[in-house]
Amino acid sequence: MTPRPDLLARLARHTQQREQANLRRRLHTIDRVDGPWIERGGRRLLSFCSNDYLGLAQHPALIAALKRAADEDGVGSGSAHLIAGHRRAHDALEEALAEWTGRERALLFSTGYMANLGVMQALLERGDLCVQDKLNHACLLDGAQLAGAALKRYPHGDVGAAARQLAQRGDAPALLATDGVFSMDGDIAPLAELAALCRREGATLMVDDAHGLGVLGARGEGSVLDAGLDQDDAPVLMATLGKAVGCSGAFVAGSASVIDGLLQFARTYIYTTAMPPALAAATLAAVRLAQSERWRREKLRALVARFRRNAQQLGLPLMPSSTAIQPLLLGDAPSATAAAHALEHEGFLVTAIRPPTVPQGKARLRITLSAVHQESDVDRLLDALSRALRALPV
Repeated sequence: MTPRPDLLARLARHTQQREQANLRRRLHTIDRVDGPWIERGGRRLLSFCSNDYLGLAQHPALIAALKRAADEDGVGSGSAHLIAGHRRAHDALEEALAEWTGRERALLFSTGYMANLGVMQALLERGDLCVQDKLNHACLLDGAQLAGAALKRYPHGDVGAAARQLAQRGDAPALLATDGVFSMDGDIAPLAELAALCRREGATLMVDDAHGLGVLGARGEGSVLDAGLDQDDAPVLMATLGKAVGCSGAFVAGSASVIDGLLQFARTYIYTTAMPPALAAATLAAVRLAQSERWRREKLRALVARFRRNAQQLGLPLMPSSTAIQPLLLGDAPSATAAAHALEHEGFLVTAIRPPTVPQGKARLRITLSAVHQESDVDRLLDALSRALRALPV
């Protein structure tokens, strides 16, 4: 009898292979955060790797709302939404999110990953077709696979290829899912073209706007409304609350019938404890600030323009992004890691993104800008980047 392979030994072997390939992930503890500054391991570093795009995570209004709600309602919700966990704070937040994104209703989830898994499980059945951009977030890919749908991935941003994939299964129920803003490249999906394609093919368009909400649009409505699309064009919208909104959690917004369907069938909503009501109260305060304080988006756009203009003058390897995510493509993992270490030596925290998060040969520094950064911060980073990249071996 052949001995059964040991699962733990296999996991250890795979981890060792990551180590040998210089791709092992490591956890670092942050001791303190002060705006764009973090303290880690006894050092104070200027961070350019946070998703707090509007600088709201430490805003006094959010802190006050959280404390006030915790004093009134406690911390945990104590139950799933559908049992006894849905409080007034959740209801108010869902109404505000629906209004903000121009939709009939919204539904809160604990995380964006859970939201996407729940949506796809509710919408898709075995044998259905799910067409996705190759650079979509992992949770969109996992959601389609867990639902048992046939997953087809088109080259990044290639609407023609997406059309061919839909046409190959013209008789199957179909969902086309895309990031609104791509988390590693920072570019924006061709949403208007994808919406037109879905109308022609009778497919449903789903947009994951984790990195667009709060940043794009006059009031931060996100990539869908910024592209001139509405609820009919993109019936399923997911966005997270832990990035530009500065809190935690996620939501799905759409028509009343879509949200009622998720209430019935989204297992990641039904079978989990509701978000703490105090966190919902803080998030509502953040949503109001994100809408009203337009100067945050204006400042962010100005910083992005400054970074790109000066990086181009320095000959840095920019990727085509107009958003707060500004990757510098370095190619191989050792180069990206070495550049990140050189920047840390100069007092900057910038993350090296390596395979398998990005494809082989596409390792990069993922630089993210925030409204809490100053022009002088960006200029200092560019000087340090120029030195770090010149020091890399050719």
